[in-house]
Amino acid sequence: MRYKLTFVAGLAIGFVLGTRAGRERYEQLKKSARQISQNPAVRNVAESAAHNGREAAGKAFHAVSDKVGDRMPESVTERVRALKERGSGTEDDWGTSNT
Repeated sequence: MRYKLTFVAGLAIGFVLGTRAGRERYEQLKKSARQISQNPAVRNVAESAAHNGREAAGKAFHAVSDKVGDRMPESVTERVRALKERGSGTEDDWGTSNT
């Protein structure tokens, strides 16, 4: 119960402070976030992290499939195959390359 009250209090304080800042501050934050996301260094790091994540997921998939083998339900196996096939394109949902 204490955590729920803390969360609700934080939410209320954030709402009050956010409404006081207004639309102008929101637009300013949005512009800053866009500038940061367009920075080539940030894009390279994000691309690298995505690539490393895909590699780790592939290794984990192989490790799990080697240990579990045929004991996986067919529905799970099909879902993993579908996700793997969907991710084999040259660009991901963020517009970054998979290389």
